[in-house]
Amino acid sequence: MLTNDQLAAWDRENFFHPSTHLAQHARGETPSRVISKAGGVFIEDRDGRKMLDAFAGLYCVNVGYGRQEIAEAIADQARELAYYHAYVGHGTEASITLSKMILDRAPAYMSKVYFGLGGSDANETNVKLIWYYNNILGRPEKKKIISRWRGYHGSGLVTGSLTGLELFHKKFDLPVEQVIHTEAPYYYRRADLNMSEADFVAHCAAELEALIEREGADTIAAFIGEPVLGTGGIVPPPAGYWDAIQTVLNKHDILLVADEVVTGFGRLGSMFGSEHYGLKPDLITIAKGLTSAYAPLSGSIVGEKMWKVLEQGTDENGPIGHGWTYSAHPIGAAAGVANLKLLDELNLIANAGDVGGYLNAAMKDALADHPNVGDVRGEGLLCAVEMVEDRDARRFFDPAKKIGPQVSAAMLSESNVIARAMPQGDIIGYAPPFCLSREEADKIVDATVRAINSVLG
Repeated sequence: MLTNDQLAAWDRENFFHPSTHLAQHARGETPSRVISKAGGVFIEDRDGRKMLDAFAGLYCVNVGYGRQEIAEAIADQARELAYYHAYVGHGTEASITLSKMILDRAPAYMSKVYFGLGGSDANETNVKLIWYYNNILGRPEKKKIISRWRGYHGSGLVTGSLTGLELFHKKFDLPVEQVIHTEAPYYYRRADLNMSEADFVAHCAAELEALIEREGADTIAAFIGEPVLGTGGIVPPPAGYWDAIQTVLNKHDILLVADEVVTGFGRLGSMFGSEHYGLKPDLITIAKGLTSAYAPLSGSIVGEKMWKVLEQGTDENGPIGHGWTYSAHPIGAAAGVANLKLLDELNLIANAGDVGGYLNAAMKDALADHPNVGDVRGEGLLCAVEMVEDRDARRFFDPAKKIGPQVSAAMLSESNVIARAMPQGDIIGYAPPFCLSREEADKIVDATVRAINSVLG
């Protein structure tokens, strides 16, 4: 491919890419990648280069690429009814059916599903519902949301604030004052290396309790967390973490929002991360795995306790003043119905647990003795490799060396495997489609080892 061809030029002249170094891209210092087709766990660019996508787009193409069943469902829906709104009680067969399918899979005490387009708007919806809920209950001061450092919850004003990563705050005047942060359950990066896992869990709970005491429990409405930290490093929680956190929240009447944009619909080998770790949330955020990204769709699953108060609010104040034009878009809903059917018919969630366990074990075995690999961790079809300058001393590389981006670039250039260099650390992340085979998992492991050796020796 010629870097100065017309499509590449149009890209640099017209396209504002998210999460991109804008100046470098405009100057042609970073590649312009045009993806043209895909199938299974592989994508292909316009020059015919075939790559194993070990991150499923952005943790989202769960059923794999090229599923004609979903494409046909989208086309059929577009031909029959491309759009109608969901305001004032309107619905479509697809949106109503998908609501039922979601609640059939969710914890039994969840009550209703509100649809949006992406995880960011779903979490914006959640915060508005939490504030509305406390106003209806006569608690106008109970509005702050506790998130965690390294959590990822979106890129909006409030959701970007909930996100606990510097990149998403820097120069955006975030976080807003209603959002406060507490310690991430990141055992490998604990400050005191002498802490056992149980000690660290107790520390995280104590830090949360101390934050609530400083702020005042009567000012704190909710706590939001991913069952497994995603963009912040792919970090499964230490044993007992969620039990300890929920004990503190219940003590202070603080709602729990489980952000399941990544973990929902099977990524951990369980339908939801909440059931996987014993969470009992009041709200569940869903998106990526709902349609496997074949069409934009997200959702806020509302628990029965909250729903009753929302009903009370409309009896007292009239229709709820919240809505998106594309809420419950029928094309997205049709994609969701077909996607959830495929998950069941192809037994993909069980495969995610099985092959995910194999991938994590194989990655640990392959890198167990590498002096620059400090931690290999994961759950289901989530895996991460964290690299350090000195494993024994747990001394991290200077961020300016960009070791993580170098390794992910080497995986692509040397082995045609796509992995993600995670922010705030030299961490390589993996979240492949659920249809991954053991042979393809071996290819990911081999590519990782080759790239680390190439970059670090």
